[in-house]
Amino acid sequence: MQEALQKKTLRTVSVIGGGVAGMSAACALAEAGYRVQLVERRGYLGGRASSYLHSGVNEVIDNCQHVLFGCCTNLIGFYRRIGVEKKIHWTREMTMIEPGGWRSKLGPSSLPAPLHGLPKLLSAHAFTRADKFALARAFRAMMRPIPLDSTESLSAWLLRHRQTPGTIERFWRLVIASALNADLDAIAVPYAAKVIRELFMNSAEAGAMGMSSVPLSELYGAAKSFLEEHGSTVHLNTNVESAEWDEEVSQWTINTRTGPLISEFLLIALPFEAMQKLLPHMPPALHGEELARQVDRFEHWPICSVHLWFDRQITDLPHAVLLDREVHWMYNKSVLQPWRNTKGSYLELVQSASRKFAELERQQAIDQALNELAEFFPTIKEAKLEKAALIKEVRATFGVPPGIDSLRPPSASPWPNCFLAGDWIATGWPSTMESAARSGHLAADALYASKIEDCRFLVPDLKPQGLMRLIAR
Repeated sequence: MQEALQKKTLRTVSVIGGGVAGMSAACALAEAGYRVQLVERRGYLGGRASSYLHSGVNEVIDNCQHVLFGCCTNLIGFYRRIGVEKKIHWTREMTMIEPGGWRSKLGPSSLPAPLHGLPKLLSAHAFTRADKFALARAFRAMMRPIPLDSTESLSAWLLRHRQTPGTIERFWRLVIASALNADLDAIAVPYAAKVIRELFMNSAEAGAMGMSSVPLSELYGAAKSFLEEHGSTVHLNTNVESAEWDEEVSQWTINTRTGPLISEFLLIALPFEAMQKLLPHMPPALHGEELARQVDRFEHWPICSVHLWFDRQITDLPHAVLLDREVHWMYNKSVLQPWRNTKGSYLELVQSASRKFAELERQQAIDQALNELAEFFPTIKEAKLEKAALIKEVRATFGVPPGIDSLRPPSASPWPNCFLAGDWIATGWPSTMESAARSGHLAADALYASKIEDCRFLVPDLKPQGLMRLIAR
């Protein structure tokens, strides 16, 4: 009986968590021939990158605007695997707008990396001459290796490298702190340096910016179809209560409210706070308490988005960076998602790295966003606001303060035949969709290698181009 049960569950994997980490791991393993059981407590896939019908405005909206870059090789690899890579809108330019409307564009030129962005930076009205020298000084310093165990905060590093108030407010706080979704004094320098090198120095391809042209749940719905086509199953609205390991037959039993799931392998792809809740319901393990202590040290940072529908066109820009105000980013969903056929304009405004904005009441946040937006696009004063929504993603990302790498666990777990994924594990990347996809591929590699020593899922980083090929050696 035990031999028959073991044969029945051979090469089966239960993946807990249907976010980007869980989906990327599940799809990679399914393609490799494993029978995957992807378990998600909600009624849709995507996790923190999802969309839904907002009853207040009767519109399908994303829970927050998610972006990727050309350097996100594992996320792009996952998109290619499930066949949605053509549903990404790509651009290589970033428009910065000052209150009053003056615009500066950052983007690549024909010069070799890392000089490709220099011409537009030098001509940018948003930065003074002193600002440009300060940024050049900082970029040069970040070409040199920065110890991963550095205990220096980004704010202290910027002070030490004589950054001007203009660069701090209009570049470091706006672009870098927004990308890492944390205050400057709560960011580890190696992560800031990684963002600088990947987005601005390694190559023009690495810094290209991508945004989904369809709702996120539609984008990630392709993962469900992919899994089913490869003989795997997706269990939505399924809450995992506990997991048990049977050493005698080498199998896991995943206990859910709708019944048990049996598999040879277990892959846990949960956000760190969900991992906290599951840990007390896992089997005792030698290093289980150590993992619990690590998870307890992680901290959330919020991201807020204000969705606005107007009766007329406000701008033809697909997106923009808004300077010197609380609202940081504007995404023109009427342009980015033309399928909507909006008669007027649908704009999404994103405010990151600010707990203060997240504490505002709905109408306060919408009013502040409208008032600030009018400083950049005066047309708004003549337009009629038809509807609005405020979305607060309180647990959007985890923080990356100095010392965080010592807390990020590897893909291997304290339990047999069990592996970890999630943007918070040791990927070398901050809290991003790329970190999540990378973690899924790392976990799939670790699982695959436990039976066959042929790791093949992790997609290599883009190689530096131009002069950066010599500098990065």
